[in-house]
Amino acid sequence: MKALLIVDIQNDFCPGGALAVPDGDAIIPTVNQLIEHFDVIIQTQDWHPEGHSSFASSHEGKEPYNTIEVEYGSQVLWPDHCVQGTNGAEFHSELNTLKSQVIIRKGFRKAIDSYSTFFENDQETTTGLTGYLQQRGITDLYTVGLATDFCVKWSILDGIDEGFTMHIVEDAVKGIDLNGSLDAAWKEMKEKGVRITDSEEILK
Repeated sequence: MKALLIVDIQNDFCPGGALAVPDGDAIIPTVNQLIEHFDVIIQTQDWHPEGHSSFASSHEGKEPYNTIEVEYGSQVLWPDHCVQGTNGAEFHSELNTLKSQVIIRKGFRKAIDSYSTFFENDQETTTGLTGYLQQRGITDLYTVGLATDFCVKWSILDGIDEGFTMHIVEDAVKGIDLNGSLDAAWKEMKEKGVRITDSEEILK
C-alpha cells in the first residue's frame, strides 16, 4: 500500500518566509494534483518553540547558516522560523490539506532539531511515523515538499532504514542548496536506494 508524504510546505519555507526555499511555492499545484491520486496523505509540519536551539538568535555572536557542534553532531543555525502559533508555521494557503489524515509535527523539543519525518536529529527520538505506517500496512512512501536537501533527504534516508520503499517525486520537491548541499543530497539518496519518479509518471 502506498501513501503520499508532504514535507513542510509551510509559509516560512515559501517565498516571503523567514527561511524561504527558492521557488518553494512553485511545486504546490503539482502536489495538489498528486493529493487527488492518493488515498493516504501524511503531512509534516516544522513546529518550533520560541528560542529553539537551532535558531542562530539563541546563540550569542552566531549568524544564520553558521554551524555549531552539539551532542548529536553538527547543527546548522537557522533564522527563526516556523515558530509555534505564527503565520510562518502555517501550511501554505494554496496547499490542499483537506485529505490529510495525519500531521507529524517535528522540532518541537527545544534542545533537538528535527529534519526527518521519522527521527529527531539525535537519530534516537522517534516521531511515531514508523508505527503509524506499519499499522496502516503502508510499504511505499511517495515524498514531496521542502527542502530537498534537508527535511526531504533525511526523511527518505531514515525511511529506507526503517524498511520502507521511499520514492521521491522529482518535480514536486525544491531545495535550499547551501554550499553544494543539493547535489550532495541527490547523491546520498541515490546511493541509499531512493526510487526517483515524477508526477507525470504517477498521474498517467
